[in-house]
Amino acid sequence: MFNFYHLNKNLPPPPPKKSEKFSFDISRLAAKHQIGICAIEIWKIETEISEFRLVELQRQYFNSGSPTELKHRKKALQTLRKILTSDVDDLLEAIEADLRRQKGISHALEIANAIVEINYYLENLDEWAAPTYVEKTLTSALDTPMIIKESKGVVLLIGPWNYPASMILLPLIPIIAAGNTVIIKPSEVAENTAKVFDRLFTKYFEKRYLAVVQGGVSETTDLLKERYDHIMYTGCTPVAKIIMTAAAKHVTPVTLELGGKCPVVVEDDAPADIAAKRIAWGKWLNCGQTCLAPDYIITTPSMKSKLIVALKAALTEFYGTDIQKSKDYSRIINTRHFDCMCGRVSHQFSPRKTKAPILFKGGEVDRDDLFMPPILLDAHRSDIFMEDEIFGPILPIITVKDLDEAISVIRSGEKPLAAYYFTKNSAKIDKFLNETSSGGVTINDVLMHITVDTLPFGGIGHSGMGRLV
Repeated sequence: MFNFYHLNKNLPPPPPKKSEKFSFDISRLAAKHQIGICAIEIWKIETEISEFRLVELQRQYFNSGSPTELKHRKKALQTLRKILTSDVDDLLEAIEADLRRQKGISHALEIANAIVEINYYLENLDEWAAPTYVEKTLTSALDTPMIIKESKGVVLLIGPWNYPASMILLPLIPIIAAGNTVIIKPSEVAENTAKVFDRLFTKYFEKRYLAVVQGGVSETTDLLKERYDHIMYTGCTPVAKIIMTAAAKHVTPVTLELGGKCPVVVEDDAPADIAAKRIAWGKWLNCGQTCLAPDYIITTPSMKSKLIVALKAALTEFYGTDIQKSKDYSRIINTRHFDCMCGRVSHQFSPRKTKAPILFKGGEVDRDDLFMPPILLDAHRSDIFMEDEIFGPILPIITVKDLDEAISVIRSGEKPLAAYYFTKNSAKIDKFLNETSSGGVTINDVLMHITVDTLPFGGIGHSGMGRLV
């Protein structure tokens, strides 16, 4: 429980504590979703509800009008840009400690794009914040109908651990550009990055405007008891359901960026070597811990053998013959996530073990090093690894006879965050686009649609709600 009373001397003393029992039982949920985007602990949480002063502090500041002023928004964006240039080494070292990812790669994946985004917002903010005048009708011919943009208020931003900097920064930029105050809850799983964000944001921003709350499930539970004007969450679907339940109490709008099983369909006419390189890059970037990463491959029997050979060659090109020694190959985030995934592959007597034969294994698992090698599985659509998002370096390959069967496999599951299709046939591309549903699609590549700034980003159904534009 946090008490932020001391931050503002003008606040009255807190009233006597009122409490009632409030519990989330996620033990059953966590047992079902052990291979998710979140490392869910099997906990039964029971805590007491009481005043959480930080939300009230920020709401008072928002109501003062300062955060909505354009000069205030621009200054905040400029301050954020300063952090990402002057203090960037601290962030990169923290990410490296959390994920064993090289600083250069992390800068490209998590920092550089945020700086570009800040510059873009600064260049366009005046225009975006101005009223939009709409077409007049007969009854409003003498009037001036317009749309006025209104800041929402206090926003809760909950981030994930897999990209612990960018998945805080990229939503944060539009939140403050739109004139809101924000409470940030970074993932406790990436604890080093969370600590650096807390220190840097406390140094440069007032808590009444932008604050970081560290901690785990208990602190998040306390935060979710409060009323916000918007909640932005990046993570897994099971936790998103808890957040939506809490938001529903106050009819709070939410933006959910989740994940799902992103399929890759490879047709016989696709160049196997090019497809394999692009799939390998997108899959094993960050050790498979990317919400947009290819989750499984669907292909024909004739293309399957070519792809396996080409994927092995691509892995050797990217990471060398000893993948564990490669500085470019990241690690699993923690032992819990490692054990959940590894157990489904290697535990001989586990009832939840995959029945799929291993087609390729790029080394031996090393729990002390949190190293899990790339693994290709000869899977069936009923395999355990087809139930939930894998979020790791395991890549099942499913064989089908044609595109119709591939679409049937995709449509039998929840709608994914992205779908990928490799072919030269424009008619088949149209069919794939029209008969599948996902947050986004890239043809003849993977992940690349997220690099197009003019496209909105988000999921659909179980993979998300709302769009980042």
